[in-house]
Amino acid sequence: MSVKRHSFVKKSLIVAAAAVLLLVIGTGGYAWYIYHDAKETLSSIYQPIAPAPEGGGAQAVGVGASGGGNESAGADNGSAAGGTVQLAASGGALPAAGTGPHAVDLNDGDPFTVLLLGVDERAGDTGRSDTIMVVAVNPAKHSALLYNIPRDTRTEIVGKGKLDKINHAYAFGGVDMSIRTVERFMDVPIDYYVKVNMEGFARIIDILGGVSVDNPFGFTIDGVTYPEGRLDLDGENALLYSRMRYDDPKGDIGRIERQQGVLAELIDKAKRFTTVAKLPDIFDQIRANAKTNLTVDDMKALFNNYRKKIEVVNKDQVAGGGERIGGIYYYQVSESERQRMHDQFVRQLDANGV
Repeated sequence: MSVKRHSFVKKSLIVAAAAVLLLVIGTGGYAWYIYHDAKETLSSIYQPIAPAPEGGGAQAVGVGASGGGNESAGADNGSAAGGTVQLAASGGALPAAGTGPHAVDLNDGDPFTVLLLGVDERAGDTGRSDTIMVVAVNPAKHSALLYNIPRDTRTEIVGKGKLDKINHAYAFGGVDMSIRTVERFMDVPIDYYVKVNMEGFARIIDILGGVSVDNPFGFTIDGVTYPEGRLDLDGENALLYSRMRYDDPKGDIGRIERQQGVLAELIDKAKRFTTVAKLPDIFDQIRANAKTNLTVDDMKALFNNYRKKIEVVNKDQVAGGGERIGGIYYYQVSESERQRMHDQFVRQLDANGV
């Protein structure tokens, strides 16, 4: 069933960064040999991470560590109710954002992490990251591990010295602060990032012919009704479909699940050979709306060394619960859950594939 069109809603965000990354890796490889502007496109979106501040960057969080005090001071509203995030300090310091714990060699097929940010930016507005994903890719395991972090997650904003919603890090300090904040929250260094401005993402969905999704229950948002069942969505309606969370019994987790459904369909279309003919239009949108610290050579290495080896993407959710602190809604994540996520990433990034 098709859903009627509606006016474009800029704040309707889906897992855009992941889709664009996989579009580049999964279909862009053909363009190395077919389209002259592929290399120009990938070069134009390159934007390195700023050097770490003097002193070696942010201090690493010892997830699950004991002792060493905590940094609960500086919470967003001056005081915190139950469920305060405890920030236990541990020895050592995180490397500069985006450098990871070791030198990643994509030509050798090293495992790596990438932060995917879907942001809403407008003229005169710093924007904020309403979609935040962390992916750990390991060709030795033939898999990737994907976590979608709820945007209302309450954690320390590295560089601001206060607890706040994790998506505010982008508004405060752009990609650099987002990377360092996620590194601290997950206790996993980030090697690469991909940022996508949602302004043109609906057009990419339209270029690929829209998406079909299985809607688990009917709902209405901004005057548009999405009935239960199989739906054929254009770009604008796919973004709005992915935006709804307040009427979802699962809240932001339900929104994430709908995002992942749209993403899975989009990736499937992006991998088809017929997509090659649409690459010039896709490249136009990528040039206008994406940034990454992956170089052209990095992209080529990903295509050559990872594309055929990654057979499955394992998705996991950040377990937690909603809580109001000072009248503001937050998604609270326990230290035990942060430890579980950290351990998952450590196992995923094991270079021996164990």
